Amino acid sequence: MATITSSVVESNSLPVHAIGLPGTRALTILVAFDAGARNERPEENGMAHFLEHLVFKGGEKYPHYSDVNETAERLGGVLNAYTSHDLVAFHITVRAESAPAAIDLLSDFVGRPHLDPEELDRERGVVIQEINRAYDQPSTVAEYLIDRAAFGEHPLGRTVLGPEENLRSFTREGIVAFRERRWGGSRGGVFMAGNVEHLPPQEELHELFGRFPALPEPEPYVPAGEFAPQKLVERRDTNQTHLRMIYRPQVSVRDTRQRAALAIYSTLLGGSMGSRLFDEIREKRGLCYSVYAISHAFADVPILQLGSGLESAKTAEAYSRMREIVDELRADGPREEEVERARAYAAGRLVLAFENSGAVARHAANQTIVFGETIDPDEAIAALDAVTFDEVREVAAGIADELAVGVVGPHETEEF
Repeated sequence: MATITSSVVESNSLPVHAIGLPGTRALTILVAFDAGARNERPEENGMAHFLEHLVFKGGEKYPHYSDVNETAERLGGVLNAYTSHDLVAFHITVRAESAPAAIDLLSDFVGRPHLDPEELDRERGVVIQEINRAYDQPSTVAEYLIDRAAFGEHPLGRTVLGPEENLRSFTREGIVAFRERRWGGSRGGVFMAGNVEHLPPQEELHELFGRFPALPEPEPYVPAGEFAPQKLVERRDTNQTHLRMIYRPQVSVRDTRQRAALAIYSTLLGGSMGSRLFDEIREKRGLCYSVYAISHAFADVPILQLGSGLESAKTAEAYSRMREIVDELRADGPREEEVERARAYAAGRLVLAFENSGAVARHAANQTIVFGETIDPDEAIAALDAVTFDEVREVAAGIADELAVGVVGPHETEEF
């Protein structure tokens, strides 16, 4: 069982959570803020991710990127970060005995970064290369298309990396202003998951995480609008097509049980080798190598995404049959046996994921910052175990026929 203690840094309102996990020698320290891509203004698109890069260039005690990287390596630590539509997060995983030094490092360069103008110009070119590489990968372009098809001009329809022209226009002043607007401690948190036996005392922890500035509470995000799905195709003369489909389930993302039921539904639909999509589209018909369904909940809206990478000549058949399978589940409901199997598989997969301290820290950050819910990993597993057949059947019945489509391959929009 996980043991959890929480406190708040008085100087900046930053919550600090320690999640003790038995039987591990590792500790992950993760700092996250409600400062993802959905919080950017149109001209700022890409700024949250660019700021993530710039922070690694150094702080006050560790003033250069080489100081940051070499210190992490001397600790035997794995240092990284991520930006999503909802969050930006920085994390380091170390052996538990290195906790004080790892916290000192992370709180320094993340809490008080230099954001040096020369480094900004250097890193600008690196991120532009990252953007260009993404557009060279058809599967990534398909992800961009499906987001735009599902959300249009809303921030959730934009890419996290942003367009190249935005990157070229960003100034240090604009980046600092974004940070001061979005990195308020009350909408962030520190999450220390794993072996917590070597954590510094609370007074020292608060002093270290007090390096983050006191900032006002960020403004609310722009809510997602009514579902107005589009069908978008980027024509490429290739033998392989990348197909993406998004439905918007009738699920309240603020209801833990409904989110859990949606996760079980997506698992039986296309989340395992025993799922309906895998069995029908790959095994019985041999239409593709990869086919899947996943559910995801943003702060205010759920999605169900289906996807496949397949031979272009087989795309029409696969698309039609994938839609039919969703229709069949809506009309007839799932079988009790497949719900039981999907529930066991989804819960078991989460148990295995939570063997990793980083996964527990990421889950905790998402739970508290995005949803304002418990960070206990045991409760997340219990929520899946508690899903009933009737709850999954209700989710299946609430998947309306409307869907967004994004396709990269030798096709025309009219085919879908």
